[in-house]
Amino acid sequence: MRRRDCLRVLAALGLAVLAPPSSAAGGQRLWAAWDDADGRHQVGLLAVEGRALVPLAVQEIPTRAHALVDAGDGSVYVVARRPGEWLLHWAPGSGRSNWFWQDGDRRFTGHALLAGGRLLTVESEQEDGQGLILLRQPDSLQELAVWSTHGQDPHELLLDGDSLLVANGGVPTAPETGRLKLDLARMDSSLLRLDLSTGRRLGQWRLGDARLSIRHLARHQSGMVGIALQAEHEAVAQRQAAPTFALFDGQTLELPSGQSPLAGYGGSIAALAGPGAAFALGCPRSGLVLLLDLQGRECGRLSLPEACALAWGAGGRLLAGGREMAWLGAGPGGEGRKVQAPGLRFDNHWTPATG
Repeated sequence: MRRRDCLRVLAALGLAVLAPPSSAAGGQRLWAAWDDADGRHQVGLLAVEGRALVPLAVQEIPTRAHALVDAGDGSVYVVARRPGEWLLHWAPGSGRSNWFWQDGDRRFTGHALLAGGRLLTVESEQEDGQGLILLRQPDSLQELAVWSTHGQDPHELLLDGDSLLVANGGVPTAPETGRLKLDLARMDSSLLRLDLSTGRRLGQWRLGDARLSIRHLARHQSGMVGIALQAEHEAVAQRQAAPTFALFDGQTLELPSGQSPLAGYGGSIAALAGPGAAFALGCPRSGLVLLLDLQGRECGRLSLPEACALAWGAGGRLLAGGREMAWLGAGPGGEGRKVQAPGLRFDNHWTPATG
């Protein structure tokens, strides 16, 4: 049996487990993906009970997930980690699980968003690595249109008014070697702006250092966009000391000066509100969440093992997840509380559940 067929069987056998009603269900709930203590890949709905994060519903998945998109109606879209073969639309309340599997040369590259009544998924052609945005019907997940990202290794999408920002990571790979990075001298990372109605390219920007991969995006209420970077320098010392954060003001893409060395790896980013910190940067290899102002200056840190998953929660507070632990309600000054998530190793992203 081919690998893809095996994965489909595993997905079909995956159990959606509903927990008993929780007293916390009316409070903050989160869609998240994780590996459990037995190494099983899962996605689920979480709530806070006392000093712990408790799964209210769990769906097993065949491989690791990456991004999750809340649909606002009690369901969630889950995108496989790149190079991904599956996309899931899951509604735990009804038990509905709609899977879409890639059969051709395309693969999912980790992210999606809902815009204008369509689901936009980021994908790539395996043979030449060219990036694509697929406009899909939200219920059937079937293709409606295809746009180019004008680059390789596309990752996160971000709505910016009537346009769309796309992070082209620019890291060359090949279908036979999966996630293995090849010929990094050919890296071409860029930030792309597309017209949201037509997919027409409106602008494209690059950093001066071609070995900095643009991965994740967050838009502050001021209009400033924060960008999480991953360094791909061959020299270990250079990679470890590389910047992990960039800023885009709509016209200029720049690297703030004086950045702390954080192993060259920004895993995710979230925009905050209120005075002080404007962005939170998840740095799993450094075990912390870095808080930054609108000029990209560090204004606080939260210590958290393998910190990566970030979300903007109810009441304007940061929700940060790591390994078997989370910060909930962490504000610009670092106030908040740690809660336990025994046996759960969270993946890169999570998002509040609104339905």
